Amino acid sequence: MERLPIFLNIRDKRCVVVGGGPVAARKAELLQRCGAELEIIAEHACDDIQSICDAGKAQLHLESFQEKHIDKACLIIAATDSEETNRLVSELARIQNIPVNVVDQPDLCTFILPAIVDRSPVLVAISSGGSSPVLSRKLKELTETSLPDRISDLANLLASYRSQVKTEIESFDSRLRFWEGILDSEVPELVYSGNSSKANELIKTKLEHSRSDSVGKPLTGEVYLVGAGPGDPDLLTLRALRLMHKADIVLYDRLVSEEIMKKCRPDAEKIYVGKARADHAVEQETINQMLVRLAKDGNRVLRLKGGDPFIFGRGGEELESLAEAGISFQIVPGITAASGCAAYAGIPLTHRDHSQSVRFLTGHTKDGEVPLDWDTLVIEQQTLVFYMGLVGLPVICRELISHGKNESTPIAVIQQGTTRNQKVVTSTLKEIVTEVDSAQLKAPTMIIIGDVVKLRDGLDWYKTES
Repeated sequence: MERLPIFLNIRDKRCVVVGGGPVAARKAELLQRCGAELEIIAEHACDDIQSICDAGKAQLHLESFQEKHIDKACLIIAATDSEETNRLVSELARIQNIPVNVVDQPDLCTFILPAIVDRSPVLVAISSGGSSPVLSRKLKELTETSLPDRISDLANLLASYRSQVKTEIESFDSRLRFWEGILDSEVPELVYSGNSSKANELIKTKLEHSRSDSVGKPLTGEVYLVGAGPGDPDLLTLRALRLMHKADIVLYDRLVSEEIMKKCRPDAEKIYVGKARADHAVEQETINQMLVRLAKDGNRVLRLKGGDPFIFGRGGEELESLAEAGISFQIVPGITAASGCAAYAGIPLTHRDHSQSVRFLTGHTKDGEVPLDWDTLVIEQQTLVFYMGLVGLPVICRELISHGKNESTPIAVIQQGTTRNQKVVTSTLKEIVTEVDSAQLKAPTMIIIGDVVKLRDGLDWYKTES
């Protein structure tokens, strides 16, 4: 994050706009809407500037910019056609540590004016860091259409209860849960539909129940078992995102990408419990105990797993521990790595002409072998998908060939599928080990074996930056 987004109170503060054209007029209009004591410095003023000043919303000084104009200002905007003047305004403002914005010249700015969605008191500010104002405007349009028109009524209703809730619910965590419960209830929809009076009565009822329920009772926690998908944050489900924003503590695996972790609540405590091959830094039983303990302490705990938690994710074991301890939990499935990686590599796992079934297997080695029932894996019209099989790839290919699989059978090895680091190597059972070694693929990988791999040439759509 290159810039700190803040909302500045400029009501009754001296603010200066340098420039008299239409752009300066738009900036002046924005500042006066915020209650600024506004002064405009310009040699010539357009009709819009003149209208603002005639309405008593700003003072106009028809003269060239001078250093004295920024004295005691709390904020300055330069919007002239003169690069020399804009640069001078910026330099003088910086000397006096006054926030300055120079329109369309981010290198001269100490702050940037975002695109704004105004549903006062709700404000949404959108910025591209000065790199693309048009992109910011497009994002504003999307936000405008998604925000309910009456969200300002909801904000005002909630504000009317803040002092009462703070007085009657002493614990900060309990207050946080109360407000989240209100926003997860039917209260917002009642307001949006114009029935604020019923929403008001419902808040009163919930506050009364919350007050009586909290007396002498410890805060109870909950666990969210969430599948994070194979790596691309765009593949997270809406429910996963909602719970990621609610969790107080996050226990996450090695396969959860950095981009996905950024979607979690910023102030949540994040605990790494990942495992790599032959390196179980945190044993599974310890993870199970941590989930129980943290939930009993009253926390909302997010157990975030790569892919889907019930496909080679040991999610079932964790839920058994929670159930035995009487801890409530929610389950959110994720796109499993087999499905996600195959799709991003352009490989359909089944196809009427090539494969009528698919099998998910683990490629873990034990004493140098991959202990599987190989006779059942060499039948035709079947797709095999191996998780965690990079180290065992030579064994997998050898066993399949020795049990009757044609050595020319197509195979794909996908590195870090669905991410920017995705690489796909395709070959045959006979040649794949050499080609993977040459490509220097790194875990995590997904191995897909079967005739469906041949379809990739016409279906590959996901192009990574390399």
